[in-house]
Amino acid sequence: MAIDESIVAPKTTPKEVISRAKEQGVKIVDLRFTDLPGTWQHFSIPISELTEDLFAEGIGFDGSSIRGFQKIHESDMLLFLDPDTAIVDPCLEVPTLSVICDIKDPLAP
Repeated sequence: MAIDESIVAPKTTPKEVISRAKEQGVKIVDLRFTDLPGTWQHFSIPISELTEDLFAEGIGFDGSSIRGFQKIHESDMLLFLDPDTAIVDPCLEVPTLSVICDIKDPLAP
């Protein structure tokens, strides 16, 4: 059975996300993900750090500070931004781009 690429292929490119964010005057990028129990977690970065490389290479964070992720000695984790989930949050005073991220353990095979 063939995989329908229209379902799994991203429809929005990182370049489009960055361009749209700049056009809309975004100042902050809010990176969102869930912990193992399913609670939303997030942290923010300045718009100047939003690059195409960030989408490709991910951004590191301390997984030991998130419930159920990693022990302190194996705490480095990566977030990979999903460009299809990028939206400008209409509820925030400071223009903020919210992006849902996938999590990867850089040491996992």
